[in-house]
Amino acid sequence: MVDLIPRQEIMTRKEFTLLMGTRNGPCASIYMPTPWVGAETQQNQIRFKNLLRIAAEKLSSKGVRTPEAEEMLSPAQELLRNSPFWKKQNTGSAAFVSRGFFRFYRLPLDFQEMVHVSDRFLLKPILPLFGSSGKFYVLAVSQKKVRFLQGARNCIVELDIQNVPKSLAEIVRFDVSDRQIRTQPSVKGSTTFHGHGVWSEDIKEQILRYFKQIDRGLQEYLKEEKAPVVFAGVDYLFPIYREANSYPLLQEKPITGNPEGLRAEELGRTAWPIVQPYYMKIQEDALDQYRQSAGTGLTSNRLEEILPAAYHGRVGVLFLAAGKNRWGRFDPATGSVSFHETAGAAETNGEDLLDVAAIYAYLNGGAVYELPPEIMPERSEVSALLRY
Repeated sequence: MVDLIPRQEIMTRKEFTLLMGTRNGPCASIYMPTPWVGAETQQNQIRFKNLLRIAAEKLSSKGVRTPEAEEMLSPAQELLRNSPFWKKQNTGSAAFVSRGFFRFYRLPLDFQEMVHVSDRFLLKPILPLFGSSGKFYVLAVSQKKVRFLQGARNCIVELDIQNVPKSLAEIVRFDVSDRQIRTQPSVKGSTTFHGHGVWSEDIKEQILRYFKQIDRGLQEYLKEEKAPVVFAGVDYLFPIYREANSYPLLQEKPITGNPEGLRAEELGRTAWPIVQPYYMKIQEDALDQYRQSAGTGLTSNRLEEILPAAYHGRVGVLFLAAGKNRWGRFDPATGSVSFHETAGAAETNGEDLLDVAAIYAYLNGGAVYELPPEIMPERSEVSALLRY
């Protein structure tokens, strides 16, 4: 049965691990920019259609017969007939197809058009969501609407999540302004309270229950996560949400004010300075550890050494240079590595070995960072801090 997800998917660690473990080859990875404002948005369906044609051609070159290739790509073709779906894009999209498997993600990353077919999915373009410029979430709560957004350094996308109340008004009826909180007659024992410091315990308890419902709904998505969450809402709601919250990476600094009129990009721009210190500290700690371990035998920048180490779980931290590829083949059984000079050779008998190293390191619990080439340890295309 085909695993069809024709809607917004949150790229969690669980989803990423699922993609890494899928080997119903050949596997087609399709990346594309999906502008969501302006005239270019109308080209998204056409762009995806053209990329599916390229995917079919590459599957054929891998020996997949035309009827089977059409069956594999049929869930993706269904999306082309869903015009409303294409009106809800943001920044970048990625589709992954193999036998009996299909995933489509709308992600806060700016991808280049690409179709890659090999024995596994190409996942390195998604790595920024799990590194030093990694993802974060924004929970924006107003009286009329609850929004949950996934962002990275320069991009953010609003997510369609289930099992979370859609508005505060569903639970509590009260008007919020900068100077007063006025309960409505529908609330038992309602009274008018002026100022932010005076609360009806009944109202506070209702809001707390409401926030606990949000927290329970988000647990399904965040239980495998290590990404920070930023709360956005009027300042006197944040302490109540903090009381309800069970997620350990809720940031202490919220985005204050009513977020109702703020666009996703505005929330993203405001949230990134809040979460950036979290990611910068992780990155700096990892780089410091690499520098301190230099000369001890626990560091390497030789891919032919790093790949077997990653496969056997010896890589604790892997650094990859952004925008770099190294094509070839890795044989896990023997630990041998062979290199190709071009992507074309890899398409027929190879893969991006930097991507392979990242997959094995991540699957075995290692941290993976994609860094600008100028700050890479020893200015190499790949470096690893080994566990032993």
